[in-house]
Amino acid sequence: MRQQILRFGIAGGLGFVVDAGVLYLALKLGLGPYAGRVISFFCAVFVTWQFNRRFTFRRNMTRSAWREWNEYLLAMAFGGVCNYGAYAVAIKFLPSGALTPLLAVAIGSIAGMFINFVSAKVWVFRH
Repeated sequence: MRQQILRFGIAGGLGFVVDAGVLYLALKLGLGPYAGRVISFFCAVFVTWQFNRRFTFRRNMTRSAWREWNEYLLAMAFGGVCNYGAYAVAIKFLPSGALTPLLAVAIGSIAGMFINFVSAKVWVFRH
C-alpha cells in the first residue's frame, strides 16, 4: 500500500505539471481561469489515469480500457469537485499575480488528492 501511495503521488505530480501547463496555455489563449481549469483538469486526469493504470495499480485486464477510463473519470470527478472548489476559492482570495493560478492549482490538487486515491483504489482498480 505504501508503494501505491508513493506512485499515486508521482502520478499526481505529473498531473499537476500537466494541469498547470495546460491552464497557463488556456489563459494565454484568452480563456478565463475557471473555463481554462476545466480543460486543464481533464487533461491532467487523462495523464494520471495512464500512469496509475500502468504503474500504481494492477490493471484489471477483464475490463476494457474504455470502461476503465470512464470509471476513472467519474471517480476523479468526486475529488475534482473538492479540487475545483478549493481552486476557485484560492483564485478569488489570493493576491492577483503571475503565480496565482499555479498556487490555486496546487491548493486544489491537495484538496482532492485523498478522495481521488481512495476512489481509484477501491473502485476503479479494485481486484
